[in-house]
Amino acid sequence: MKTYSPVEMIEKLVSFDTVSRHSNMALIDFVRDYLSGFGVESHLVPNEDGSKANLYATVGPNVTGGVVLSGHTDVVPVDGQPWDTDPFKIVEKDGKLFGRGTCDMKSFIAIALSKVPEMLSKDIAAPIHFAFSYDEEVGCAGAPPMIREMAEKVPQPRAAIIGEPTNMEIVNAHKGVNGFKTTVIGHEAHSSQVHRGVSAVMTAAKLINFLDCMMAENRARADASNGFEPPFSTLHVGQVNGGTALNIISRKCEFVWDVRNIPEDDPFAFVERFEQYANEELLPGMRAIAPECSITTERTSSAPAMRPEENGAAEELCKHLTGRNSVSVVPYATEAGQFQEVGYSTIVCGPGSIDQAHQPNEFIEKSQVTECEQFLGRLIDHLAR
Repeated sequence: MKTYSPVEMIEKLVSFDTVSRHSNMALIDFVRDYLSGFGVESHLVPNEDGSKANLYATVGPNVTGGVVLSGHTDVVPVDGQPWDTDPFKIVEKDGKLFGRGTCDMKSFIAIALSKVPEMLSKDIAAPIHFAFSYDEEVGCAGAPPMIREMAEKVPQPRAAIIGEPTNMEIVNAHKGVNGFKTTVIGHEAHSSQVHRGVSAVMTAAKLINFLDCMMAENRARADASNGFEPPFSTLHVGQVNGGTALNIISRKCEFVWDVRNIPEDDPFAFVERFEQYANEELLPGMRAIAPECSITTERTSSAPAMRPEENGAAEELCKHLTGRNSVSVVPYATEAGQFQEVGYSTIVCGPGSIDQAHQPNEFIEKSQVTECEQFLGRLIDHLAR
């Protein structure tokens, strides 16, 4: 049974190139073999073609009242980024560990795994459940099947801790994110005869402006005291692609957009208004010229917001373990809302700063590694008692 220090385990996990477009199976197989060496059984929840998998496992007795430690195994690409070192090899310098995923978020997974021998030696009375996902970085797409299976097969845990980088501060709420792709089909004609054509590009511009107007309404009614920055639900268009030439009225235009909603807002209320505007204000005039015109919108990704829990067990546990009474909120989305949806008391708390995530020369402070290691040590002692 090979053991690893936290830094050694971080080095090992970072060495696997688990950029979201690649398989994560080499990392998953390593974790599975590592756990098996300590007699810990793990369960895989693969994707459709078996190229990726989630993994969950239980250390300790299979009873209620345990704690889930969750993290994603995938990382964002390094293409085109000016790295000073090999992104998939740990370099230690000035009290920092550099490498892709050190901050977001392999360090939390690594520190947790390095504590398995301690969990077993202290004979914890309530279990620690590992839950490691794939494809978080492309819309939190991988975790839901694992979460549903855990909800069915794992005795109800007391808390789920999602170890995204928060500088070990306690985050009890975050925005949700839903991604969409809208396709506009117009009717081609010579650009000198605008009365005979329907411009998909100009129609898309009206739709994009409508999204911006809805966001302006949100900004106007925002509650600045809610802790979010910005303190309102945002609607953002990231890409637009359409048209073929300057002198051709465009037949097709596509754009991708997202809604990042505060927990109090229903993201699909914005989508409903958007589709109503498209169907009632734009389409009739388009189809009066060319009946084949259309506006279609499909959802491409979805991650619900995490809501603050009144007297939440996960929040209270983390306050006890950290000695902190304060909580905060973050504007980005995590898998926490997905755990919360199945009835788990959930919190976000992990090592590293989100300021370093997705950057070239990504790093985590070694002091954060130590703080997380101490946090998990206190968790183990808490469960042992």
